[in-house]
Amino acid sequence: MTTGRQMALVAFLQAQNCTNFPASWRHPAAVSDFLTPEYYRRLGRTLEDGAFHLAFFDDRLAIPDVYADDFSVTMREGIRAVKLDPMLCAMTLGNATERLGVGVTYSTTYYEPFHVARTFATLDQLTKGRAAWNVVTSLNSSEAANMGARSVLEHDLRYDRAEEFLTVVRGHWRGWDDDALILDKQGLFADPDRVRRLDHKGEWFQSRGPFTVPRSPQGEPILIQAGQSGRGRQFAAKWGDLVFVIYPNLKVGQKSYAEFKDELEKQGRPRDSVRIAPAVYTVVGETQAQAEDRRAVIDALVKPIDGLVLLSEVLNFDFAAKGYDDPFTPEEMDGISGIQAFRDRVVTLSGRSNPSPRDFVEFTRRGTLDEFPVFMGSPKQIADQMEEWFGTACDGFVLAGSVAPGAYEDFVRLVVPELRRRGLFHKGYEGATLRENLGIPKPVF
Repeated sequence: MTTGRQMALVAFLQAQNCTNFPASWRHPAAVSDFLTPEYYRRLGRTLEDGAFHLAFFDDRLAIPDVYADDFSVTMREGIRAVKLDPMLCAMTLGNATERLGVGVTYSTTYYEPFHVARTFATLDQLTKGRAAWNVVTSLNSSEAANMGARSVLEHDLRYDRAEEFLTVVRGHWRGWDDDALILDKQGLFADPDRVRRLDHKGEWFQSRGPFTVPRSPQGEPILIQAGQSGRGRQFAAKWGDLVFVIYPNLKVGQKSYAEFKDELEKQGRPRDSVRIAPAVYTVVGETQAQAEDRRAVIDALVKPIDGLVLLSEVLNFDFAAKGYDDPFTPEEMDGISGIQAFRDRVVTLSGRSNPSPRDFVEFTRRGTLDEFPVFMGSPKQIADQMEEWFGTACDGFVLAGSVAPGAYEDFVRLVVPELRRRGLFHKGYEGATLRENLGIPKPVF
């Protein structure tokens, strides 16, 4: 089968001791050199060999220590216990590649817009137009404590701040015209009439300018967004170029995909202007039996404490403070200040407005491979599953690794050729910039 539009493939990376799957570091095939540049260079080269469009690094500004208000279990069990600066890891990966897009998660909650604008504009220049920014709002008390804040901003206030934050960042990025640099050694370095001050004075921020970094070959970085709650979805539809989502299954994905396309139209954007990509795991083998054996090894690594620690982190609620089967009170449900899409998903799937910690564990599957949909089997079987989702539930996929680097190496070696045979995935990079390769136009202003 050949489709008119081909899927985007994005690698979901971590600058830490494990992948998104917290038990991955325990896997017998996992490498342990995550503190070295070679680790990130190797990942980058593997993904570029498979012509992935983008690799982006997730991040949080604290290790998981909300559970029991202690970090001991995080350290003992290696539950995302190390978090390097992802910008430096991304630059290391970018230096080892030529066409692969390079993305980094950065919070709008604790930084200044000018700093973020300059950091990403510099990444975009030094990668020759391959940068992306995964825009997030910080969500738990541990991050607040690390960054000198007394408390976490309320959910919608975080988005209010983020709206203005992005207005300032984008305003700075657009302070230089594409042709402002002249570089005439006997004349002008840059045309001052093609560079502008921003002079922003708002509720949250003041920032004057002019900006210090000229525009890159792709104009400005791609914006990644992951909002799935009501407020978050509006934000993503307004700002995102690539929207990263979590669907529990295909049916939910198809419904959410159509709703998000409707939201794009409400924001005055074309339905096909944004790429929507759900997170998935893949477990591939030469045969179905080999894939099942590999999955059994992965599942045996999981410990129940992994999920409780990560749920406490992402929901900013100490799960050690409740009995495993005790329902949350209405006040506790309303007081969850973390990712509300997680809370809402548990309510929907459990059918209970006041679920228990057991419900959260069972219906989020946090800390296990089943947190995201798992495509398992031979290359043909995995391609069948991806083809079923593509076009009706998504425009591509964000691939998390069950083990690094092996999960990505297996996918590139076994699945990518099958996707190409079907005409679902490009045979190589057609452009030099991330925008060109994703088919997202350079901004005009």
